[in-house]
Amino acid sequence: MDIISLVKSRLGDTYDLHRRYINPQFVRVLQVIGFDRNYTSAKGAWLKDKKGAEVLDFLAGFGVFNIGRNHPLVARVLHDMLDSDPASMVQMDVGTISGLLAEALASLAPGDLEAVFFTNSGAEGVEAALKFARQATRRSKVVYCNHAFHGLTLGALSVNGNEEFRGRNEPLLPDCIPVPFNDPEALEAALSGGDVAAFIVEPIQGKGVFIPDDDYLPRARRLCDEYGTILIADEVQTGFGRTGRMFAVNHWDVVPDILVLSKALSGGYIPLGAIISKRAIHSKVFDSMDRCFAHSNTFGQNDFAMAAGLATLHVLEQENLVERSARMGDYIKKGLEELAGGYELIRDVRGKGLMIGIQFGEPRSYTLKAGWKLLHKINADIFCQMITMPLLAKHHVLTQVAGHGLDTVKILPPLIIDKSDADYFLEAMDQVLKEAHSFPGSAWTTVTELGIRTAKSA
Repeated sequence: MDIISLVKSRLGDTYDLHRRYINPQFVRVLQVIGFDRNYTSAKGAWLKDKKGAEVLDFLAGFGVFNIGRNHPLVARVLHDMLDSDPASMVQMDVGTISGLLAEALASLAPGDLEAVFFTNSGAEGVEAALKFARQATRRSKVVYCNHAFHGLTLGALSVNGNEEFRGRNEPLLPDCIPVPFNDPEALEAALSGGDVAAFIVEPIQGKGVFIPDDDYLPRARRLCDEYGTILIADEVQTGFGRTGRMFAVNHWDVVPDILVLSKALSGGYIPLGAIISKRAIHSKVFDSMDRCFAHSNTFGQNDFAMAAGLATLHVLEQENLVERSARMGDYIKKGLEELAGGYELIRDVRGKGLMIGIQFGEPRSYTLKAGWKLLHKINADIFCQMITMPLLAKHHVLTQVAGHGLDTVKILPPLIIDKSDADYFLEAMDQVLKEAHSFPGSAWTTVTELGIRTAKSA
């Protein structure tokens, strides 16, 4: 079988195949906003589409490609594994390479986290963390934050604070209690009954890139200790250098009881995740020989994912990517703040490392304010497409809208980017913002028509 020739021969059928067999509505979205580029190859921070155009990837697969796309070292390690004919997933035995990756993760984890359970995704990690917390505490309640995103499987969805995902799935798991993010008083009120198994929180919220006050997570740690609640830190997106520290909790010197990881761990090659917990919690789940399978999966410790994970950790260390994330993030954030001084549509620039949100808001000038209000009346979620669409169409930069109703554009570039990549992005943003501040103008006309079409198709 010649897989490369097969793919090339069917390249023109890509969207028809997805429309017919996978998700036709997503295909419609891509075509409406002009994101149907049909990418054929990638290297580092750059994608290439079927027409040969190169695109700077400031989305990184929602934060998967921290070390860049198709890193040669990870590829070589996987080739070596393939050539070794490994005895992977025997199930009734354990593998050396999974032990090595667990050892490496435990050495990186904050505090006394050392017991590792491997998963295939972030959502699966959240599911495992919820189960571990409930079994260890013999409690059922879980507290989560408004606007939190922890995945879309049923348990993860039950602690997902975004109504657009929860809809049509009720009733979800009982005893899941929402509280405002960055509100320690509300958290204490929820925990004060002494009957909550876990508080699950993203140290920095992915939807909107919301950053807590400096005392929030340390206080949450103290409250969980006081009321016997397990603190779960969901670092599926913020982990492995994304925020300029190995883990986002390191910014506040907080040690959670359970750390949930995925996305960037495999270098983008093979699905891989892990939860790292305190040994006391792990021992309450796997507390006897007949409970050695109290929680398990089939593919979690497969040798290829384990090899990719070890190689990825090696790249992060050897290329100093955590430090690079902090440095390049500061550079981009400063550049965006300078742009904000000249463009009234920008209300805030927030972020840590290379996880940055650009918040837009109602402008002061009369004409722009009229356009803003008109557009939001047509569709409250459409404004940011005025930024992301021309960034891709005219400047070949891929970005994303940060979430529904937030008026925020989010960037998650690979940690390998250099100053020239950052300058390219900032120059593109300058041009896009200049067009967005001209009302009436082509940018407003395009996105208004998009809003009208979207409303009609809803």
